[in-house]
Amino acid sequence: MPEFNPNTPSVARVYDYVLGGKDNYAADREVADRLLTIVPLIGVMAVENRRFLSRAAIWAANQGISQFIDLGCGLPTTPNIHQSVQAVNSGARVAYVDNDRVVIRHLQALSAQGNPGVSVLDADVSDVLDGVRASLDLSAPACLIIGYLLHFYPADAARDLVSKYAAALAPGSCVAVSVLHYDGDAADEGQRTYSSEVASLYMHTLPEVASFFGPLELVPPGVVDARQWHQDQEPAALEPRAGFVFAGVARKR
Repeated sequence: MPEFNPNTPSVARVYDYVLGGKDNYAADREVADRLLTIVPLIGVMAVENRRFLSRAAIWAANQGISQFIDLGCGLPTTPNIHQSVQAVNSGARVAYVDNDRVVIRHLQALSAQGNPGVSVLDADVSDVLDGVRASLDLSAPACLIIGYLLHFYPADAARDLVSKYAAALAPGSCVAVSVLHYDGDAADEGQRTYSSEVASLYMHTLPEVASFFGPLELVPPGVVDARQWHQDQEPAALEPRAGFVFAGVARKR
């Protein structure tokens, strides 16, 4: 686990703040407020991302999948993945993976509330398969959730990460991915600010995000604006804007 320093902004805590959460520190709020001034849509996009992840997890649960891996899950929010999938299947199991000390503390408190379907893995997302195997049965189908994570990786590294995990999943499994994307001068300034003060941030194109799934079979409608993925009702025509959450789900046959 990285050394904890409340004066250093954290990916998870900045995200918590733009979602309207309270599990953050002054350093997180200061950089997040500057980012919100530069690119005001990031708060809206964070909410759209959470809604997509919940819909994707529920979709997978409705396909009969009862095991979920939430990779780089961040701080608990509403709804948490286990809340979404256990509403479909009360026996569903979720392994939350992160290595931020504040995130782990909150997740462990969540796990201590007595939900036997929740496990917490304190590990770097690039090297956690052994821990996942100890928590879930990867010989059976599982849903891997990689939400708002791959924009912290160059494209080749993002493809490699998804490929590594997909190779460990059983046939019948699925992978859900969401990635932040922003265009224009404000995006460049926001990217520079975030990269210099929080973590390196990469802007991937929609074709790049689609390529992260490799040979997996994309579920219709493919990789799209998160607002367009499996809504209960067809969304109204989306207004033109600079920021998007690219999102999709794919199956392993």
